[in-house]
Amino acid sequence: MAFVGLLGLIAHLVRICVSVVVVLLAIVCVLDWLVRTRRINAFSPVARFLRSTVSPFLDPVERSVVRAGGLPSSAPLWTLAIAIIAGIVLISVVDFLVDQVATTIFYASSGPAGIIHLLIRWIFGLLQIALLVRVVTSWLPISPYSKWVRWSFILTEPILRPLRGVIPSFGPFDITPIVAYFLLSFLEWALLSFRFF
Repeated sequence: MAFVGLLGLIAHLVRICVSVVVVLLAIVCVLDWLVRTRRINAFSPVARFLRSTVSPFLDPVERSVVRAGGLPSSAPLWTLAIAIIAGIVLISVVDFLVDQVATTIFYASSGPAGIIHLLIRWIFGLLQIALLVRVVTSWLPISPYSKWVRWSFILTEPILRPLRGVIPSFGPFDITPIVAYFLLSFLEWALLSFRFF
């Protein structure tokens, strides 16, 4: 259990580091935005410092913003938004991995019944993730045959095909993935509450 405590400490340190980096980046981006919008004198020491040190890092974002039809002055704000989203994703991934390691250690030390519980959790978790990927990619112009999403179609089609024969369609809306997600959650709960040994 000391290892799990160490992982929790690492996750906490990652949260603190990401928060500090995002706050510092927010200060720099707001200052750069103030210079770009002429709210701070473009010839001040702050503006010269930002142009020499920060602008080279913001140039790729600025080019992307301009290509998309945006204003170059909004590049710092887009950079900040990207950093916040990346920080949230990083913290979520670290928390997820720490939780998975702790859960794996707990169930693996519980004997054969714990390993069966762990396998059930992993299988149903993978199927639910595949359903979510399939739903999200159906909203985007991504081919179901793309190597990035094909696995989700392979895993979920045997579940969704029989449900489509039972559940009526509501015009352009397909609610079978929602029903399948809740059925998988219920089935996982039923299997996990069953005593194997």
